Amino acid sequence: MDLNKVSLIGNLASDPEAKTLPSGQNLALFRVATNYTWRDATTKEKKTRADFHRIVAWGKLAEIINTYLKKGSKVFLEGRLQNRSWEDKNKIKHYMTEIVASDLIMLGGSSKKAVTGDETAKEDVDVEEIQLEDNE
Repeated sequence: MDLNKVSLIGNLASDPEAKTLPSGQNLALFRVATNYTWRDATTKEKKTRADFHRIVAWGKLAEIINTYLKKGSKVFLEGRLQNRSWEDKNKIKHYMTEIVASDLIMLGGSSKKAVTGDETAKEDVDVEEIQLEDNE
């Protein structure tokens, strides 16, 4: 049996980028920042590190994300890891790891809303077609 599952609680590090593929399928691209805190064994000083995760959501989940979330929004999301590679015009190979979101709960604010959108691309999609605008 195999398992590919990711769960994150963090804040959007950028506004979601909405895209619509030629087929009409909706796509949301964004980054989520998670913080890791530990105490240095030698100095006993508290340290924090932020990690940034690339997220892609499809279909109805993408519509909801693009409508209701913005930079700084706190979310709980679940999904799966996906690795991609492509070659650019200069024949340089690029690699990317992203999380394909399947479930999301909006945290913070007055109401918490759970959203399920277990969708993936319904067509072959060129990786460069769904790059974040800042190419991170």
